[in-house]
Amino acid sequence: MEILDIVDENGVPTGETIEREAAHSRGIRHRTSHVWLLRRREGAVQVLLQKRSDKKDSYPGCYDISSAGHIPAGAGFVPSALRELEEELGVRAEAEELIFCGQRNFTFREEFHGKPFVDRQVSNVYALWLDREAERFVLQREEVAAVCWSDYEECVAAVRENRIPNCIFLEELMMLKRAFREDSAEGGADIIPPIPR
Repeated sequence: MEILDIVDENGVPTGETIEREAAHSRGIRHRTSHVWLLRRREGAVQVLLQKRSDKKDSYPGCYDISSAGHIPAGAGFVPSALRELEEELGVRAEAEELIFCGQRNFTFREEFHGKPFVDRQVSNVYALWLDREAERFVLQREEVAAVCWSDYEECVAAVRENRIPNCIFLEELMMLKRAFREDSAEGGADIIPPIPR
């Protein structure tokens, strides 16, 4: 059983907790960390997409963020982001390597496997530059069916035009441009604010 902190609109725990399935059935606000892996190839930025396992409780078989996960009660955004990277993709990273791209507060309602699913999240969005071939990632098969690199602009168009089965928010893809600036700016790390934990 996965226990989550109930949080306010800024992602600050209220002191109450809830089981993950109940949070989704009742639409209770909780936290997640999202990490997008990026690399440059021939002058273009590529983004790593994961294809969700067909057994997932939401959006089975859809393309999604490189790595994402719920934050257990008592844990923070960054430690959870690093843990999910290692569990889902076999990627070990340091907190200092994550680039904070922003925070999103959103709600969506769908039905999966015949049950209502209400997801009310506060999500910190991070980017991580990592040039690794897709076949070299070690996938957590119960979560991730496959990964693939996609040209960033092509990914944006595919999501905007709904050309691939996905659960990616266009707004979040746009947030990644902050990491592009950091990567190309001289001394860019100095202009990025501290990573919220």
